[in-house]
Amino acid sequence: MRKLKNSELNRLEIPIFKVVKKTPLIVILDNIRSLNNIGSIFRTSDAFLVKKIYLCGITAKPPHKDIHKTALGATDSVEWEYVKDTLKLVKNLQRDNIKVIAIEQAENSIKLQNFSIKSDETYAIVMGNEVKGVQQEVVSICDNTIEIPQFGTKHSLNISVTTGIVLWDLFKKHMF
Repeated sequence: MRKLKNSELNRLEIPIFKVVKKTPLIVILDNIRSLNNIGSIFRTSDAFLVKKIYLCGITAKPPHKDIHKTALGATDSVEWEYVKDTLKLVKNLQRDNIKVIAIEQAENSIKLQNFSIKSDETYAIVMGNEVKGVQQEVVSICDNTIEIPQFGTKHSLNISVTTGIVLWDLFKKHMF
């Protein structure tokens, strides 16, 4: 086996990425503190052709050197918008028939592997603050809550890791 060179990976150029059909997935970042997490989520969103990222509350906005350090240019490829109020955003997306799902440990949450999608619907996942999670009032109005099963001694995963797992799972369900 031989590792591929970057030139052999057939990556899209940004102008082409901007017009290519996107996965019907939206990421909502609800009060994310870590600039490195934000950048990492941009990069993962680029990998899975995410339609848009919403940065809400205290979530920092590009351009910022610490976001750029982990995003590696994905802030230029992935469409994003800052919206101060996550609750209002969720309500507006739901009015547009977008299914909004909190990624949170909650009563009656659906295990990620058991969550099924409809290929003709757009889904927005809400990722919460590294300490407090998704705001309760946001969880309360979401269409569903998804939880990643965990079997070790810890009760949480890093937000960028969680986002990657969820996006990959939903991407697979849409594309394959």
